[in-house]
Amino acid sequence: MTSPTPDALLGPADVRELATALGVRPTKQRGQNFVIDANTVRRIVRTAEVRPDDVVVEVGPGLGSLTLGLLEAADRVTAVEIDDVLAAALPATVAARTPERAERFALVHSDAMHVTELPGPAPTALVANLPYNVAVPVLLHMLETFPSIERTLVMVQSEVADRLAAAPGSKVYGVPSVKANWYAEVKRAGAIGRNVFWPAPNVDSGLVSLVRRSEPLRTTASRREVFAVVDAAFAQRRKTLRAALAGWAGSAAAAETALVAAGVSPQARGESLTVEEFARIAEHKQPEQPKQSEESAA
Repeated sequence: MTSPTPDALLGPADVRELATALGVRPTKQRGQNFVIDANTVRRIVRTAEVRPDDVVVEVGPGLGSLTLGLLEAADRVTAVEIDDVLAAALPATVAARTPERAERFALVHSDAMHVTELPGPAPTALVANLPYNVAVPVLLHMLETFPSIERTLVMVQSEVADRLAAAPGSKVYGVPSVKANWYAEVKRAGAIGRNVFWPAPNVDSGLVSLVRRSEPLRTTASRREVFAVVDAAFAQRRKTLRAALAGWAGSAAAAETALVAAGVSPQARGESLTVEEFARIAEHKQPEQPKQSEESAA
């Protein structure tokens, strides 16, 4: 692994100069806050434990601040960018600042939520400064679509980082916590100040590390079935699971039957359950009984 040269990464002046040349104004709609601090980029790459043989996928590369740092450390980097202007400009930035690594870079001009395949070898790591407004759905989509991703480090809004890494019983434990844990062991991996971005966001940021489970969760229920229970349980947080899962199960009584069979108290609430317990509940859902017509019932 080569050490980054002082001028390979983008500094504040470089970011603003690039943005001006491209006529780019960061938009809130796409959650664009560009990293302008090279030391923060190095810290993210280091915290992500990017290896020389890694194939890294990056979502939302923007002007390329993190992309250049990843290219210094990984074997290959594939960046997924939705913005037309940024996507068109990034290959030239890579070629100009790290010409010796340019052939190891690929760009996918697309909405990350619609990406189902990537060029080149399968990705082994995901490292990204995710737009805050779509961070959780993008993260879950990438983990589901690319099972080869072993390690993930994402920078997200601090509150989102807390929710993703929350443990059962925490006030912020919810749908993102459970679904992320379906795929990986999740933990907070640091905080990021506001002054390393341009424009500076009005929220703090946090790093979240996700290391994919070495073995998938053991359950006879599908991911879709388990996630349906999770969504139902947290749709009405204040209700007991017997009440919250009534719609999912067909009735409160059917929900209670499934809960008892799964070894979960019908009086419990969703925020107290592990992903394994949600999976057990999904396994015990009873098939819906066909409704009798009035003639056959007569």
